[in-house]
Amino acid sequence: MKKILVLMLSLILVFSLVACSKDDGGSDGGLIKVGVINNDPNESGYRTANDAAMRSTFTKENGYDANFYNNNDAAQQIATAQQMIQDEVDYLLLSPASTTGWDQVLKDAKTAGIQVILFDRMLEADEDMYVAAVVSDMAAEGKTAVDWLASQGLSEYNIIHIQGHMGSDAQVGRTGALDEKVAAEASWSYVTQQTADWSEETARTIVQSVIDAGTPFNVIYAENNGMARGAVAALDANGITHGKGGDVIVMGFDSDKWAFESVLSGSWNYMGLCNPLQAEKVDKIIKDLEKGTKPAQKIIYSDEPGFNCDTLTQADVDKFGT
Repeated sequence: MKKILVLMLSLILVFSLVACSKDDGGSDGGLIKVGVINNDPNESGYRTANDAAMRSTFTKENGYDANFYNNNDAAQQIATAQQMIQDEVDYLLLSPASTTGWDQVLKDAKTAGIQVILFDRMLEADEDMYVAAVVSDMAAEGKTAVDWLASQGLSEYNIIHIQGHMGSDAQVGRTGALDEKVAAEASWSYVTQQTADWSEETARTIVQSVIDAGTPFNVIYAENNGMARGAVAALDANGITHGKGGDVIVMGFDSDKWAFESVLSGSWNYMGLCNPLQAEKVDKIIKDLEKGTKPAQKIIYSDEPGFNCDTLTQADVDKFGT
């Protein structure tokens, strides 16, 4: 009888150890499996902050088994998304490099029971194809910036427009409002409109080519801060004044602290805030979904005002700068 009892206790102990090993040391371990597709963190200071926030949030310590992929090429992003669907992630988190081309990914994810959450950037899709979007309202960012520029009351607006990655949500939104204004106002015109694809050095080259051509301009509308900094480098190299009281109005976008400081010092005139820190909100959405609670809103926009050199304060810099 004692031998039987000892054997039963031994079997119970073995089963307990096996169960513990599955809970604590296995590849699953009760973790939520997510695939995170983002853009290149070297794209800009904004993107570096965005990527860092995602990586520091979606960790094993926070309950996740996360696979990260960064690429500015939409085709590569889409191919990786399809692989993540085959890998049976629980959630697919997307910051799409392009607003289009994602239809099949979304359909396949839905068929597989994988929930898609957009962050940072929108794409063109029916709302029932994703569970939530934590994004910036890029069109509103553009309109706020253009409205501020119009309020400066220049007799003529001769604009160097430096665009970001063509087809991205940020580029489409920030370009849209300016295109509309230029088309509507005879006193507004493009000196040049080119993409620098978020590159600081390319932006500097674009501005230098305009200077070399001798074409007059008085506004630089750059669709991110890095490109604005490259543009300013060209101005400085040629002794052209800019910012508050200068000959050229300089405008940028994103949340870099150094760019805020450029506006605060009067070297730049304007910066449209684009908040890169969406990871905490995405994390909450997932944790709520795991409890059976859907988001109250399908699209969750960040609060993103514009700041200019006449009204920006150090408190703003400390609060919003990243």
